[in-house]
Amino acid sequence: MSAQTYTEPHRVVYYEADDTGHLTVAMLINLLVLVSDDQSSALGMDTQFVNSLGVGWVVTQYHLQITRLPKLGDQVTLKTKATAYNRYFAYREYWLMDAQGETLAYAEGIWVTMSYATRKIATIPTELMAPYESDQINRLPRLPRPERLDPAATTVVKPYTVRYFDIDNNGHVNNAHYFDWLLDTLPAEFLRTHRPTDIRIRFENEVKYGHQVASEVVPTATKTQHQIKVGNTIAALATVAWTTD
Repeated sequence: MSAQTYTEPHRVVYYEADDTGHLTVAMLINLLVLVSDDQSSALGMDTQFVNSLGVGWVVTQYHLQITRLPKLGDQVTLKTKATAYNRYFAYREYWLMDAQGETLAYAEGIWVTMSYATRKIATIPTELMAPYESDQINRLPRLPRPERLDPAATTVVKPYTVRYFDIDNNGHVNNAHYFDWLLDTLPAEFLRTHRPTDIRIRFENEVKYGHQVASEVVPTATKTQHQIKVGNTIAALATVAWTTD
């Protein structure tokens, strides 16, 4: 059995772009979540139904490979499929394609269902996966992990306070905001002259409304290592590879 694919068109609009006119990484994440949510709704698996089972979907890891980011006004196609799952984890793939069908970005995500009662990982309800026609397998693909920061390295640190509007309907920070926090530690001139080609991120602990977070980065010319912390607790780790045009 092969999982169902789902596609939808999209036009890059002004609030999704940075000052170079390119789609931001945070907005790319929003678009990936949008197309997967739209597929779920089309299959009758919308947020209301999922929540009625006492759980919510939570992403634990992404791996993004970016050829180029589209620009303001570009017509693109979003594509996704819920490829495979096992008892506790679901593996989903995403594509961002240009008007000619060329893949601009490819992403993989590992998702879990979180119990609202315990705030812990729960067994994925069977009825959630059946409509996607996903393959049920024992061992899912392993996504490459981000590197941990070298404690002896010189880091740049920026503090942030989690605002009410950073929170999604699962009660924790919308994943896209992590990417803004991660990349905002880098100088504007670096961001204007470099583009990400490979992003590996792992979400390790929840960040909630009112938390004080610290975004730390160890930068080099071609790679940046990132860490989001709440106090002494690591909330997320990321490694980003960069290139210049």
